[in-house]
Amino acid sequence: MKVFGVDIGGSGIKGAPVDLERGDLADERFKVLTPQPATPDAVADCVRQVVDHFGWSGPVGATFPGVVTDGVTRTAANVDKAWVDRNAAALLAGRLGDDTGGCPVTVLNDADAAGLAEMRFGAGRGRRGTVIVLTFGTGIGSAVFADGRLVPNTELGHLELHGHDAEKRASTKVKDDEDLSWQQWAHRVQKYLAHVEMLFSPRLFVIGGGVSRKAAKFLPLIEGIRAEIVPARLQNNAGIVGAAMAAHAAGRDGAAAPAGAGASAGPFSVPDSDGTNAPDGADGPSGPSGPSGTTSQVGWPADP
Repeated sequence: MKVFGVDIGGSGIKGAPVDLERGDLADERFKVLTPQPATPDAVADCVRQVVDHFGWSGPVGATFPGVVTDGVTRTAANVDKAWVDRNAAALLAGRLGDDTGGCPVTVLNDADAAGLAEMRFGAGRGRRGTVIVLTFGTGIGSAVFADGRLVPNTELGHLELHGHDAEKRASTKVKDDEDLSWQQWAHRVQKYLAHVEMLFSPRLFVIGGGVSRKAAKFLPLIEGIRAEIVPARLQNNAGIVGAAMAAHAAGRDGAAAPAGAGASAGPFSVPDSDGTNAPDGADGPSGPSGPSGTTSQVGWPADP
């Protein structure tokens, strides 16, 4: 099965159809630069450009670099502040022509999308306990998993590090802007990981984002972290894959469109073949359920 995924970032917007059986792109991704300023309308136009490049008509999953609840973007650290409290799912669905039955849209946090992909198809597959996926780019995104279940919108890139948001000290953008050596940057990342480890005691850190392609240049320089640290296997495609997973999950669960035709609130929990919401091999309880048997977004499993 193929579903379209779009990854909206602070510097680029990229997308492609995704083969959800393989957990990989079905075609070479297409990328455009994020407009400056990155207003909702300007970004929506770019998303349409990416989707139209493939002549796609059908469900679309889209990531967003900030907190997303019920399809609404609540924060906007690295894009225009006009995104705050905007119904992004409805905006994108309308821009993609969903009023004619074209492209229902599901929106979720960008790091959560990358984390879902890594836990299902990548470096986190089959890992129990606490796993934290961190994406380094314009900022630092985070996805926290407990026994395969996602706690959404953690935004650990905004933890304080030396009096600043961590992403203002240790993101890839900061490395480039300040012309830091790999050693200098790895020292900052090490301090950040040590702080996150103190708070969450994870078994595994998965380091994603574009810099994951160069993991050999900096991961060996990081010392004193008890948790295992590995690069993301899907590298910078993880967000696209995770966005497609979310769109598929929302469609299969019949996710409601709370505000605007075709808008989906986000990826809901997806039952396994036994009818539970536990990921494969999980021995813990399923996530909390709300009215009518719908499952809370807290506790999304990594499986599509």
